[in-house]
Amino acid sequence: MSKKVAVYRREHFNAAHRLYNPQWDDATNDAVFGKCNNPNFHGHNYELEVKVSGIPDVQTGYVMDMKLLSDLIKEHVLEVFDHRNLNKDVSYFEKLNPTAENIAVVIYEILRKQLHKKFDLQVRLYETPRNFVEYPAS
Repeated sequence: MSKKVAVYRREHFNAAHRLYNPQWDDATNDAVFGKCNNPNFHGHNYELEVKVSGIPDVQTGYVMDMKLLSDLIKEHVLEVFDHRNLNKDVSYFEKLNPTAENIAVVIYEILRKQLHKKFDLQVRLYETPRNFVEYPAS
């Protein structure tokens, strides 16, 4: 029997973006992205869930210190994404369309660099209460 346990941290951030492919004409962008292609951008109240899985430490009983996980998310994700225009203010999206899928992958890659290899990581990002993405997919 595996003693692997998952811990979760939920955070919130607000950000604006525009979904747009510069290689396409306006009609194609409108057809594919609809209202999300607004040239003046639009915003979301994102909910972020970060799942870290591992074997609890014998000494502490923790998979990882949740305060440390909270601090990592705040420093490396929230300070970069919160109250930003993702297209204009966040370098990760200079050439990457800031879809929910791409945002989740970027957050995963940011946090993966901060966590020990012994941990499994998964990111779930809610763009709306009804629409969310998860990376890596289960």
